[in-house]
This record gives sequence, C-alpha cells and structure tokens, in this order.
Amino acid sequence: MHRHILIPTDGSELSLNAIDYGMALAKSVNAKVTVLTVSMPFHPFAVEPSMITDTPERYGKRMATLAAKYLTVAKEAAVATGVSCETMRIEHDQPYLAIIETAAQKSCDLIVMASHGRRGVAAIVLGSETVKVLTHSTIPVLVVRPPHQGVFAALASLT
Repeated sequence: MHRHILIPTDGSELSLNAIDYGMALAKSVNAKVTVLTVSMPFHPFAVEPSMITDTPERYGKRMATLAAKYLTVAKEAAVATGVSCETMRIEHDQPYLAIIETAAQKSCDLIVMASHGRRGVAAIVLGSETVKVLTHSTIPVLVVRPPHQGVFAALASLT
C-alpha cells in the first residue's frame, strides 16, 4: 500500500478537502505525507495583476506569507490526524511540473489533489494543474472532487 503521499495545496477550499482526505488516507495506511505549495516566480512583464502592481520584494513577501498560511493549515491537519508530515514551498513557472518532480524526488507513491470538477469547454479553456498532473505523472494520482463530505467519517470504516 502507499507509504508516502504528496498533497499539493493552493489554499483553496477544494485543496483543503484534498488535505483532509489525504491525511485520513495516510492515517489509515500508516503513510507519511509531504504537503507542497507552488508559487509562481515574479515576472515583471506579466498578465497577473498582482505582479504588475508589486515589486519583486513585496510579491516575494506576499507569496511567502500565503504559502506559510497554507502549509500551517496542512501541518495542523496532520497533527490533528496523527500523521507524520513535511511541508514545502517551491517557486516554479509550471506548478504541475513542480508537483511531479517533487513527488519523484521525495519517492512519493501517491499524489492526492483537488479538482474543481469542471467539464466540457470550461475544463479545456481554463486548463487545470490537476489534469496536467494526471496527464504527465507516472505516479498514481487520486483526485478529490466536490462535493465532498465527511472524509474522516467515510474513511473511518477503513480503519
């Protein structure tokens, strides 16, 4: 069974569901967890409004603060669940590659991540880091989709 689970997070409600699910799964199979958040590097010529109005220093501080917040939530979930958890922040232009590379470097045997559950044209136009990870990863990926209810209750029957 799984021994090391990677859980990417962007701080969204959906990724919090994936954290809860991944922690419960890790507890049920006695696996350790690495939680990863990926920040985009600062680009002075960007279409993202926050990069246009920020200086590299302000942007870096803001991204570090957000990442710390996301990872603290994950660490608290790990402590509450009794799961061994490492947290990481990486800067990368392509978050899906950072996720796949981290999973390989850390010898993870499962990636648990969220999906917005978009379908049709919305999924094609908006793209998805989850879809990119699914498409390119050689490591199994478990996708947690909304609506999601009572992860701990659902997995309690597994233990």
